[in-house]
Amino acid sequence: MNILHLSAECYPVAKAGGLGDVVGALPKYQVGLGVQAMVAMPFYDRKFSQSHQFETVYQASSKLGYRSFDFQVLKEQNNTLGFELYLVKIPELLDRPEIYSYPDETEQFVAFQLAVLDWIIATGKKIDVFHCHDHHTGLVPFLIKYSNKYLALAQTPSVFTIHNGEYQGWMGWEKFHYLPEVSAESGGVLEWNNCINPLAAAIKCCWKYTTVSPSYLEEIKHHAHGLEFLFEIEQGKGQGILNGIDVEVWNPATDPMLTHHYQRTNVNEAKAANKAAICERFNLDPSKPLFTFIGRLVIEKGADMLVELVREVFLRHQSELNFLILGSGEKAIEMGLEEVQRYLRNFNCFIGYDEALSHQIYGSADFILMPSRVEPCGLNQLYSLRYGTVPIVRSTGGLKDTVIDIGESNGYGIRFDNLDTMEMVHAIDRAMHLYNDSKKLNQVRKRMMELDFSWNKSAAAYIELYNSLK
Repeated sequence: MNILHLSAECYPVAKAGGLGDVVGALPKYQVGLGVQAMVAMPFYDRKFSQSHQFETVYQASSKLGYRSFDFQVLKEQNNTLGFELYLVKIPELLDRPEIYSYPDETEQFVAFQLAVLDWIIATGKKIDVFHCHDHHTGLVPFLIKYSNKYLALAQTPSVFTIHNGEYQGWMGWEKFHYLPEVSAESGGVLEWNNCINPLAAAIKCCWKYTTVSPSYLEEIKHHAHGLEFLFEIEQGKGQGILNGIDVEVWNPATDPMLTHHYQRTNVNEAKAANKAAICERFNLDPSKPLFTFIGRLVIEKGADMLVELVREVFLRHQSELNFLILGSGEKAIEMGLEEVQRYLRNFNCFIGYDEALSHQIYGSADFILMPSRVEPCGLNQLYSLRYGTVPIVRSTGGLKDTVIDIGESNGYGIRFDNLDTMEMVHAIDRAMHLYNDSKKLNQVRKRMMELDFSWNKSAAAYIELYNSLK
């Protein structure tokens, strides 16, 4: 079975969030289960593309509306990721360093999808399932169903995975002409709320769609940024499959980014040594518990609550703890955290993205806070469990599916229900109580590190889904 994953991100080629981690791991695990899984993604002028060898397997010209563009499909020669990797390079469109935030982002991703389909049609490359990830590839299920140019692929099943339904790829109808040989009557399939909505079109046209946790599959029917009714009527197509993590990359026993390696038997000693190193770097106190937040500083992640929370926690606990934040996002949140940093001891923040530092923090921190408003799956809590770092999470989406509260039998995390400052303070109070009970903390750490959230089970579930489409 030949599966082609289409995505804007894939770790370590280019990653902005969890999407990149998933697409960098799921195909590798599927290959291990006997499936020929491949990834096609845009070319980015980054370290990976500069340091690896590629061969051109196809080149041609295509059209984006009235504009012609040349493109190349480059194959990574040595399969260093454990699966076939193809990059689509388009001069002056898909040859830049950043993944997102260009003013012509719509044109970038539409051209990417057209180039991929042109390549498949022209070469006759055998694809048994198109697995499309998020709105950046959401037009593919529509195009192979409604464009005369790609009708030869109409019987090829398409699976669409929603990593985050908040982002839908909206575009105005003035860009409808970008799509080749699409009848005007099919415009109703593209339309949602008076604009072209690639995510909505994908849900309407794909054979099956998945969410990245079972709870999110239910939540999206009620909170989907305007698509609630669509998910209600298309729920028969949906399936929730929990994300996994790549346990080869995320392994505290071998992680090259950690100062001290460890496993269950020496977790306490090694985490203390790692914490000492990170505290020295950020002027924190290694004798105190270390709390952290890692992720995008955006409202969706509850990051707008951090400044008020930190102030309240330090007012309550004074110098009894450390707090370290790694992330970037909304400028107002960044500036608020930097202001707090100027006058609070045992608090620090690193504004930006640093993959190595994130690993070091997971290996050092005692607790990680995830106060998400929306969390389709969440990977940070899975990384933290793997590294013996207790997750403090709001009960939503995948956080609810993966974290059992310490108040329950065999619990290993701390959960709270409402995005309220005092509820989060209470959760941190519970964490402090756990930290001061060294025997119980040791039990919880070892319990967490015994859990299996690898991709094996989830990769098999996707393969079973593919087989159901035959």
